[in-house]
Order: sequence, then C-alpha cells, then structure tokens
Amino acid sequence: MSQDQAEILQRALKREKAARKAAESILEEKSRELFFTTQKLKNLLDEKSSQLQGVFENIIDAYVVMDINGNVIKFNEAATKLFGYDIDKEEVNVNNLIYKEDYEYAINSFIELTTNGFFKDYEARVYTKSKEVKWVHINASIIFDKDKKPVAAQGIVRDISDQKRSAEKLIESEDRLSTLIINLDSGIILEDEDRNIVLTNNKFCELFGIDANPADLVGMDCKAAAERNKVLFKEPEAFIQRMQEIDAAKENVIGDELEMVDGKIIERSYMPIITGNEYKGYLWTFTDITLKRTYRDSLEAQKQKYYNIIANMNLGLVEVNNNDEILMINQSFTDMSGYTEEEVKGENAGVFFAAEDVRQIIEAENEKRKKGQSSSYELKAKNKAGDIRYWLISGAPNYDIEGKVIGSIGIHLDITEIKNLELQKEKLLEKLEKSNDELQEYAHIVSHDLKSPLRSIDALVSWLKEDNKDKLDDMSMQNFALIETTLEKMEQLITDVLNYSSVGSDIAEKIEVDLDDMLNGLVTILYVPEHIKIKIQKPLPKIQGDRTKLQQLFQNLISNSVKFIDKEEGSIIVDFDDLKSHYKFSIKDNGIGIDKKYHDKIFKIFHSLKKSKDSSGIGLSIVKKIVDLHEGEIWLDSEPNIGTTFYFTLKK
Repeated sequence: MSQDQAEILQRALKREKAARKAAESILEEKSRELFFTTQKLKNLLDEKSSQLQGVFENIIDAYVVMDINGNVIKFNEAATKLFGYDIDKEEVNVNNLIYKEDYEYAINSFIELTTNGFFKDYEARVYTKSKEVKWVHINASIIFDKDKKPVAAQGIVRDISDQKRSAEKLIESEDRLSTLIINLDSGIILEDEDRNIVLTNNKFCELFGIDANPADLVGMDCKAAAERNKVLFKEPEAFIQRMQEIDAAKENVIGDELEMVDGKIIERSYMPIITGNEYKGYLWTFTDITLKRTYRDSLEAQKQKYYNIIANMNLGLVEVNNNDEILMINQSFTDMSGYTEEEVKGENAGVFFAAEDVRQIIEAENEKRKKGQSSSYELKAKNKAGDIRYWLISGAPNYDIEGKVIGSIGIHLDITEIKNLELQKEKLLEKLEKSNDELQEYAHIVSHDLKSPLRSIDALVSWLKEDNKDKLDDMSMQNFALIETTLEKMEQLITDVLNYSSVGSDIAEKIEVDLDDMLNGLVTILYVPEHIKIKIQKPLPKIQGDRTKLQQLFQNLISNSVKFIDKEEGSIIVDFDDLKSHYKFSIKDNGIGIDKKYHDKIFKIFHSLKKSKDSSGIGLSIVKKIVDLHEGEIWLDSEPNIGTTFYFTLKK
C-alpha cells in the first residue's frame, strides 16, 4: 500500500471515529430526554389512574369489577351498600346476584358484552345478600390486557327500584283511568285542538247507537260526525248551531239538555283543555237523564199534590224559623185558631198561642228542633176567641239544602173533645176506684157475716150429732155428714170469692222476683203424693212482679195438676221459653185431660169440671186474673186421658 493510500485510510478512520463519537453524544442526549419523558408520562399515568380510582370510589352509583368467570374483584362503597356484601371478607359471584326469572336475559346480555366489548341500558332484577329484590340499570364494558385479551369486566350499576315502582304505579293509574273512562256511565269524547277524536268510551257508542269499538273512532273528525248524527235529535239544526256556539266561546258548559228522536233526554257538558294560553283539546260528556227527568217531573207533580193536600187537610200546619217566628200556616190551622196567615205571620208562635203555664214546654221543644230532634207533645192554647183549646203537636226540624236546621214544622190536631173525654174518664175511674174499694170492703163484711151463721150452723150440727148419736139411725147420721160437707163447701166458696175479689185490688209494688227460688220453695210445702214427680226442666228466670200473686199462680196450677192426675206414675213438668218482651211458661201433666169444648170456659168464675167439695170453680179464674195483672195471656192444650199443658206468658 502506498503512503497516500495509507494517509487516506487514516483520515477516513479519523472521520469515522469523530462521527461515531458525535452519534454517541447525540444518542446519549436523546436517551436522557427519552428517560425524562418516560418518567413524566409514568407520573402522569399514575396521577390519572389515581384520579380515575377516586372517581370510581366516590361516584353515587355502584361500580363493580368482575373477572371473566363472574367473580367480583372490586366493589366501591356504593356497590357494597347496594348488594350488602363485603368482598374483602367473602367471595361473591354475579350468578348468585341474578334474579331467577331474569337469568336468561342476563346470559344473553353477557354474551353481548363479550361479543361487542360492552352493553348499555341493561335493566333487570337482582338479589341482595338479604335476598331483597331490587331493580338495577347497568352499563358495562370489557377490560383487555396489553395483548388485547379480555381479562375482566366493569360496570356502573344504578338502583332504579323506586323509579320502577313509580312507573308501575303510573301504569296502574293509567290503566285504572282508562278502564274508568271506558266504563263510565256517561259518554265521553276527548278531542284534540283540530277536533279529531283522541279518546271515547263504550257509553258514548251506546248512547248514539254507534256499532263500533271506541278505539276505532280515534282520529275521526268530530265536526263531520256531528253533521252525520244530527238526525238523531228532535231539532238537528239547533243541535249543530249550539255545538258551534259552545266551540266558539270555548267556555265551560254544564247541563245542556238535548231531546232525541227516540225520546231519550241527554245532558251535554263541555270543558276546554288549556295549557298555558293555548287550547290543547276539548272534553265533551253526554249523560242519559231520561229517568232522572221522569223522576224530577214526578217529584214536581208529587210536590204539587202534597202541597194541595197540606193546604186543605184537616190537620193544622205551621212553619216557624229558629226564633219561633211564624212563616206559614195552612187553611186548617186558620180554622183551628181563628187567625188568618196575614194576622200571625212574623209573630212568635209560643207567645201568640200558648197559655201562660205552658211557655216552658214551647221553649224546650224549640231547643229539641235546633238539635235535630223530632217529638210529639200536647199543648194548652188560646184561639182568637180566647177559648182554651188542647192541641196535639207533632214537630220536626226543617233543614236547608246544606243540612242546617233553619226552623221547624208542626202538625197540629185539635184534641179538645178527646181531652174532655179523658177528663171525664179520669173522673169515672176515680169514681170506679172508690166503688171498688167500697165493694171490696163490702165483700169482706159479707164474707164475715156469711161465715158467722155457717159456723154457728156447723156447731149446732156437731152438738146434735154428739148429743143424739145413740138415738139417730145411720140415715140420719149420713144426712148430718152431708150437711157438714155442704157447710164446708159453702165456707170454701165464700173464701174463694173473697180471694178472687181481692186479686187486683191490693196491688203491691212490683219487685224483682226469682221464680226459680220461689218455685223450689213452693214445691217443698205443697202436698204432692209419692207417685207424682215434679220436674223443673231448667232454672226459671227473674221477672218484675208481685211475689205473693206469682206464688199463688204457680201454686194453683200445680195443685190443679196434682188433683187431677189419675195415673199410677204421675208427672208434672215445668218449663219456659224466652220471648222478646215476655217469658212463656208451661206446666204439663199426664192427668185426666180436658175436653176441647171446655177450653174457653174453665177460666170463667164458678166453672168447675169436677164437682167436689175441693173444687169451687174459682181457682183458674184467679190464675187468669194474676196473669192479666202481669200483662200476659193464658191458654191450654189438652187431650182427655192423655194430659193437659197450661201455657201462660208474663212480662219481663
């Protein structure tokens, strides 16, 4: 190699070294810049990741991260609160959160997520840890690694349970409203601002004979429909004209009446629908008031009829206000009082008519009317001639349409003649009571005066028998015995008559009487042969009455049964039934019975079916009198040779 070539090579090598050194310097500088840039990017990425982490931790909605197998990796605080799980202490898989009926929907949504990498607006139900069911809205996306492989999924979960419930209630309300409108008893037409039908119902179609489903009428032009249907009305042109007037005025109309060709009366009402200052539609209602009109006309006719009756009836009618000032009287009251309506109108009724000693009664009755009470009462009043008259007044409060008492109405009956008869009756009763007392006293005197000679005769007969027992033959002794029996029967008869006359004359004050205790005590003192059994079916009740007379009642009936039982085994059964205001008692025996033809006679005095010294025919008469005193009745059911049952009622 020549010297020149060697120099050229050296120069080239030197240039190459210098260039390499320069390149190394540049590379070193660029590496330093790249390091600082990378460090800045890393810090920025850490900062942004921290910020994003803070966002997910603090958002109101739940944030959930799960792996591809559905195992939950992360819950923010909102998710923990929503689902109730603490994933730091327990494992959770989303399959356990899916509501059973939404499972298929959830699987399809997961497939969409893995296929597209995201899904939006997923709405379904989930279970919480406490098995509470909640509605949620989810937007989710897939998380990929650096090689673009899916490794997890993340989603924002919002609790929409309240919105769902509100929406369901709104739908229910809309359904109810729709059902209500469809089934209303009035025809409904809802029009839009262009007078096209938005909504109608079954009743509208029924009223106007439209053979169509209400839904089929939606969108129809109401103006054209009205022109077609005007022939249904008695005055078709007036129907159209009035509808145009209503539509032009755009003001509420209530109770327009339309008469149809078929005789129906339709009430039409109209209400414009305004939002802000704009008309958005119109609501028409049509109601069949044919029956209502008929009732109203009938009511008006009845009102007129009763007004005529009131004006002309024989009962006096007076209407007053709450101050007892007379507003109106009818002709009958004019006849009763002698005053015309002009003379008494505005006058105080209590002061004008009532006698001095009855003003307090008027005041008390007026207070009752103000309280809404009705009553009847008697009043001593003066007529125009100054005569004292007695009126029976039936008073009732008078109300206004709001139910407030505004006065009273009184119906007056002149009972002066009846009152005079009552006074006569009272005097007669006083006289009768005095006569009864005198008769009772006379009965006692007669009883004493009759018994004295009977006892004397009885004593004389006894002496004659005793003094001549050795001289008299058997026939004479039998005659003396017959005389004694007759005397004994006469004395018993006098005693029974006295007892009968005493029942009702010495009325004791009624007290509570325990009949069960009384009857049990009575059975122990009555003579009852061994072959007769007395059975009391159930404890007898307590009633208000005269204990002595009630004991006599039961004693007479039971003794009567004992007397007439002819069977080897006698039975007397005492029972009762509880009626509304009375008790019904029964005393049943298996004695000789009583023929039906005697049933109406045995309660009359001196009617005895068995002639004996023990039977005077007064016992059952006394029983009936005692039952009458206790506001009851007595009867019997009997069959000869079978037995008799006496029934009687006593007031409670």
